[in-house]
Order: sequence, then structure tokens, then C-alpha cells
Amino acid sequence: MCIVISFEDVRRYYVVGENVIKALDGISFDIISGSFLAIMGPSGSGKSTLMNLIGCLDTPTSGVIRIDGETLGDMGEDELALIRNRKIGFVFQNFNLLPKLSALDNVMVPLLYRGIPLKERKEKAEALLEKVGLGDRMKHRPTELSGGQKQRVAIARALSNNPSIILADEPTGALDSKTGDQIMELFENLNDEGRTIVFVTHDRTLGARCRSSISIRDGRIVDGC
Repeated sequence: MCIVISFEDVRRYYVVGENVIKALDGISFDIISGSFLAIMGPSGSGKSTLMNLIGCLDTPTSGVIRIDGETLGDMGEDELALIRNRKIGFVFQNFNLLPKLSALDNVMVPLLYRGIPLKERKEKAEALLEKVGLGDRMKHRPTELSGGQKQRVAIARALSNNPSIILADEPTGALDSKTGDQIMELFENLNDEGRTIVFVTHDRTLGARCRSSISIRDGRIVDGC
């Protein structure tokens, strides 16, 4: 087992007028490969800022962040983009699917950006949609899919580049409880395969199903790692 994500005294401050907003105020923790970690906290606690930093979508004001042993502070934007594209898969609450594309084409998009040939892109996307239980919905557009089906497409897309880390930001927040439970089971299965999953949620019931957790309040860890 190795450390795939490491934070050392990480701070993220924003200046708004004459005020300094301390979104994160000295966060330190390690995430081991194969973990299923819940990041929990109320609105405004800093959990979304934390996820953006893990996902290389933002940079810290101070402190050290490492992904797979690589220090992000030493990287430029192009290098950070490579980390995002090759090591991290994103799943969002509102799916973020391209509405004019079919489920198959949505899953193929990240592979297109990597220059994968069309035949290989299609074969891989089809296999991933089968994996998430949507083999019979490949040609459907998002408007023709239920919320749970959209999230399954989003998960298949997140897996397209075979990332070692999956970041899920309130992935069941827009779903009813039964569908949310099914999506949670899918994440559990992916974790059983060895994927490292970071699951951001305000729902303590869902958080309890993860194998470890961090609770954040006012930009600080108050419980967990």
C-alpha cells in the first residue's frame, strides 16, 4: 500500500475586498492507495475547496500537495492538466454530460483528447457502459436518460482513462434515495477493484458506508485522518 494523496499544512485563502476568507486553514492528511474516503461537512465547510485541490483544479495558498509522490507546487498548468487527465476521474452531482451527444459519445470524449483511434475509443466506451449497466442505452442522449442512468454514464466517462483516483462530488445529491443507493453500490464495487475513491458528501448515512472519513468545519479537519 502506498500514499497516493498527501496534504501537508495546506491553506487556501481568498481575498474578497478587505476580507480574507480562509476556505482551508492548515489541512494535513494522507490517503492510501485503495482507500474509499468520505469528505464530509456542511455547506461552506471547505470540502469543495479541498476536492478542487485534490483534483488539480485549484492551487493552494501555502503548504504541500503530492499526488502519487509528485509535488504539485513544482508543476505548471500543462503538467497539472496531465495529472488530471491521466490519474483522476471526476464525477459531479449534476453529471456534466454534453447534451447533444449520445451516452457512447460522452464516454468517448476524454479518449478523443488523448488521441486514441476511433475504433479503440468506441470499443473501450462500449465496454465501460456495459460495466455500469447501460449496454442497452449507448445511443441515448442525456435527455432520454433517467438521473441514475446519467450518473452511470458520468462514471463510465470518469473511468475512460483508467484513473487510479476517482473524485466524486455529491454524486447522489440529485438522485432519489433508491437510485442513490444503486450508485453507491457501483462506487463500492469500483473500490473493491482497487480504485481509490474520494467521496464528497454532506450525507452522514452515505459517509458511513465509506471505509474511512474526514469531517471538515470552518476550513479545518475536526474528525478523521
